Amino acid sequence: MIPSYPFLLSGPVIKGFGRGSKQLGIPTANYPDEIVEKLPAELNSGIYFGWAQVDSGPVYCMVTSIGWNPYYKNTKKSVETHILHEFDSDFYGSNLKICIVEYIRPEMDFNSVDELITMIKDDIATAKERLKQPQFEKYRTHPFFSQEKNGCESNGKDGQHSSHTTKLPIACCLTIVIEDEAK
Repeated sequence: MIPSYPFLLSGPVIKGFGRGSKQLGIPTANYPDEIVEKLPAELNSGIYFGWAQVDSGPVYCMVTSIGWNPYYKNTKKSVETHILHEFDSDFYGSNLKICIVEYIRPEMDFNSVDELITMIKDDIATAKERLKQPQFEKYRTHPFFSQEKNGCESNGKDGQHSSHTTKLPIACCLTIVIEDEAK
């Protein structure tokens, strides 16, 4: 169970397993272990959807996988985000912000890569359709995306933002932010 929506993550993009683009044709942006290790224990592994931003660019639809990717039998938990936009080049080292707004399904194992690709495409279609709904669309302009580095700035009162005025209700805002020390 996710602690509360929206669930916000921010940190540098690292090289992953190299399967998203090469084997699946569905590129992913991966967070470092430091972010994955700080995820709440009560956060279910599975597929989620929401919004993503690379550096201070536009905000796009995204689907993210949190877990062990049973088909590949990963031994380490990962957070792999597929942004529904075609980028001209890789953006390793860039800051990726994601705003998770809802759970789609649990992780699953598959009999073939083709089955996995079909399911990912179904997840993408689900995300595109559901993000059009007002209760999810509103997060596209979440204050988290307008801040330069650190996502939520809390004034200590129920996670409300102190540096932005907004009519967006944010009862609880869990933010995990890791800054790339190399920058």
